[in-house]
Amino acid sequence: MLKIIVCIKQVPMVSELPWDSRTGTLKRDMAEGMMNPACKHALEAALRIKNQHLAHITTLSMGPPMAEEILRESLAMGADRGILLTDPRMAGADTLITSYTLARAIHKECPDFDLILCGRHTSDSETAQVGPQLAEELDIAAVAYVEQIEISGRRVRMRRESDDFLETLEMDMPGLITVTTTGYPPRYVPMSGLQGAFDAGDILYMNLDHLGLESGAVGMTASPTRILDVYSPTARKKNIVFKGTAKKSAENLFDQFGDKLSGAMAKDLKTHDHDQHDDEREDA
Repeated sequence: MLKIIVCIKQVPMVSELPWDSRTGTLKRDMAEGMMNPACKHALEAALRIKNQHLAHITTLSMGPPMAEEILRESLAMGADRGILLTDPRMAGADTLITSYTLARAIHKECPDFDLILCGRHTSDSETAQVGPQLAEELDIAAVAYVEQIEISGRRVRMRRESDDFLETLEMDMPGLITVTTTGYPPRYVPMSGLQGAFDAGDILYMNLDHLGLESGAVGMTASPTRILDVYSPTARKKNIVFKGTAKKSAENLFDQFGDKLSGAMAKDLKTHDHDQHDDEREDA
């Protein structure tokens, strides 16, 4: 039986994120949460693997107690077990310490895993770092931004798009994959299934004592990253007016922005223009 771990995260549902300006962290207890969209695609990928092969799925999350909701949702979708790492001393961890804490939990509860699936990034930070860092902590192979997964024996074949190329890669298990949101659209969860998941008791809660960690090894205290400022970027537009005839305005446009227009159209506009004039002179 394949043993699959899916790392999921609860992210704020609101567009205006409540920040603590003093600590530089999200006030997660003040915002309604949901399962991170990319994590849900990763869970769907695991569920489809389970439909094709004999597999057991454990969903793993780190967050405040209310993150239990997304673990219950994962059970409703078809996961077999949920683990929640929750402890006030874990709060404020950056991606490095988050990966370290997740790895410690995996060593404790799921040491014989075959495959770990993560979303490619989270909507509240978009660093895309936890998956690769977790693989480094566990000393296993990893492939990021995967759109399609096929399993044959102990080997995983993956397809992804990278720099406008389609790549097919193979990896031996155990390994870690981060899944994009372009493949594996998540299934609909009926209310009856969701209610049943909340009635089930297949959630394991773990704090620092269960992990055997000291408070100085986790959370903001141990995190080397420091957020100096958080702000919403303001888009500014600059208007440029070309005066004169249409021909003169077009010439000025290409003189000033020809490089950018060429890049957007994947064509050297100035070179094309000169070649056209050369052809006209040859015809004459």
